[in-house]
Amino acid sequence: LIPMAVFLWFFVLSVPVGIIQDKIGKRNMVIIGMAVTVVGLLLPFLFFSFAMILVGFALMGIGNTIIQVSATPLLVDVVPSNRRSSILSFSQFIKSIGSMIAPPLAGWFALQFGDWKILFAVFGIVALLNGVWLMLINIEESGNTEGRASFASSFKLLSNRFVALMVFCIFLVVGIDVGINAISGQFLLSKFNTEQMLAESGRSLYFFGKMLGTFAGALLLTKIASGKFFTWTSILSLLAIAALIVVPSEMTALITIFVIGLAVANIFPLIFSITVDAMPERSNEISGLMVTAIIGGAIVPILFGGVADLFGLMAGFVVPGLSMVYILLISFLPHKA
Repeated sequence: LIPMAVFLWFFVLSVPVGIIQDKIGKRNMVIIGMAVTVVGLLLPFLFFSFAMILVGFALMGIGNTIIQVSATPLLVDVVPSNRRSSILSFSQFIKSIGSMIAPPLAGWFALQFGDWKILFAVFGIVALLNGVWLMLINIEESGNTEGRASFASSFKLLSNRFVALMVFCIFLVVGIDVGINAISGQFLLSKFNTEQMLAESGRSLYFFGKMLGTFAGALLLTKIASGKFFTWTSILSLLAIAALIVVPSEMTALITIFVIGLAVANIFPLIFSITVDAMPERSNEISGLMVTAIIGGAIVPILFGGVADLFGLMAGFVVPGLSMVYILLISFLPHKA
């Protein structure tokens, strides 16, 4: 129920948020997202119960959806066009740091103060300070030059072949990301009878690979064109997923899991920046559609698990493998709407 409370809002709210931000501005929308997130963080801290956790995580999911839809095109507005992919990858690196430090930080609060829930308050204060800072700075936002965004104009963009293909890439890459991350421990236990603690470290290695990948991507994308980098990182991702099926030992499996995280780390920001570069005047609607496609993180792993249940765990890797083949083929297409 808790992951669903978060994921559901990507599917339900992304396009409406893109439409609203077209009217009130990206910065105002990000501030609203921050405010909702703060409330979602503070509720379970102040009133800890299972029901309040669900309410809090639902609010965090709503706030996160708003921020995902609004912050990325806002960031695109404030950086030069030749640096967009690099800066978007760097933003994912900063996001990865938050994911990496949350579990040990919760443990530290539990040891020092006897209450891990202080983490909610700390993250809430950080979000509040970010929102206040954003209110105080001046940002010149780009506008929609083709009329106000609407549900019709947003979904009409899917009739554009390029946009539809790229949105589906987001659906698949988020599904690959969540699926590989979720299955890594079970894979090690099943194939190599790995010790539980070491098997669980596969997930940490995957996140660490993603963190390093986004940092490396931010540097490399200042020197390499987005289209070429998209193709090469897709090739590396496909090779790493294929290698995971045939690795001979748990050590090479752990290294391969790390490499998959490293390789897929930049695909999401690359797809976003390439699509927005092709149609910058429709960034609000594109952002809404792309964040809606994050629902792939809930659907693709179900397909992965279903195939694994029917034909065995190794067969399940056909799902992320074919998904990556699609993404690689799309990377060869001309990046024009």
